[in-house]
Amino acid sequence: MAVDVLTQEQIDALLNAANEDSGSLEELKQEENKKKIKVYDFRRPDKFSKDQIRTLYMLHESFARLLNTYMSSHLRTLVNVDVASVEQLTYQEFVQSIANPSVITILGVPPLKGNIIFEISSEIAFAYIDRVFGGDGNTSMKVRVLTEIEDAVMRRFVDNAMERFKESWSNVTEMNPVLEATESNPQFTQIVPPNDMVVIVTLHTKLGEVEGFMNICIPYLVLEPIMSKLTTTFWVAASVAKDDDSAHTEIIRKKLNRTKVPFVVEVGRVQITIREFLTLGFGDVLQLNTKVKEDFPCMVGTNPKFYCRPGTFGKKLAVQITQVVQKGEDATDGDDE
Repeated sequence: MAVDVLTQEQIDALLNAANEDSGSLEELKQEENKKKIKVYDFRRPDKFSKDQIRTLYMLHESFARLLNTYMSSHLRTLVNVDVASVEQLTYQEFVQSIANPSVITILGVPPLKGNIIFEISSEIAFAYIDRVFGGDGNTSMKVRVLTEIEDAVMRRFVDNAMERFKESWSNVTEMNPVLEATESNPQFTQIVPPNDMVVIVTLHTKLGEVEGFMNICIPYLVLEPIMSKLTTTFWVAASVAKDDDSAHTEIIRKKLNRTKVPFVVEVGRVQITIREFLTLGFGDVLQLNTKVKEDFPCMVGTNPKFYCRPGTFGKKLAVQITQVVQKGEDATDGDDE
């Protein structure tokens, strides 16, 4: 078997290549060590963990869905509300990021201490106001401070939005947002010291053809008493417990049982012309479309639910239920029996 013998030049070339490779390996190790070093700014300590930020994101995803449903039905137009981001900043950074003027509302959130801010961009605010007043919402109105009437409209919107906010937080804690003041200049909304940490929930909002943002600013001091509850595990467990709450179901059932609905017995129908209607007088007889031995329909609301026979009960007129209207028997009744 033939054996290849390397010359001295070939041996020197292999040794040089090995030295170069070892140098590159050392460089790679140094780069890896550098990547492990994380910059930490002691002036801006992170107050919220990744799991807490994730929980806040899910909470406000629920709020965005509820607000989207409310705005779409209220304005009768296409509205889309999504959570764009959830991040923690200093309060000063948040104030500096808000345009002047803006629609800024300061809210108390009892039983929690402190205030939160709900800020709406001027584009969305004016589009909402235009839509409420009968416009198409595609307004090109110049950005300005709201009038008293416009401010009243936006206050009502914030009240309704905070009802959805309260509902979305109900799995974590009781929160009753109360509107305390409105401002247009962000410099007049100092709810916490400038260097305090806050969490900013940014909602991307599209109202018709107009796009903008709504921001919710929640200081750390407000959430500090309930930080232990801001975990994905707690939020999911609370959601399941709420769904399985038999007492809550029983309350709803009792309220439904006490709900009053109109119950009307339809004796018959007749069609006449306007001329005949205008000539009707005392003693005139109208022939109905119901036969003598035919059962009368009983209307619950606007839908027939039962059939009955007329009669008396003591000295009062009464009807006796003979049968139940079956599902699909009446075309106007889309509800289940």
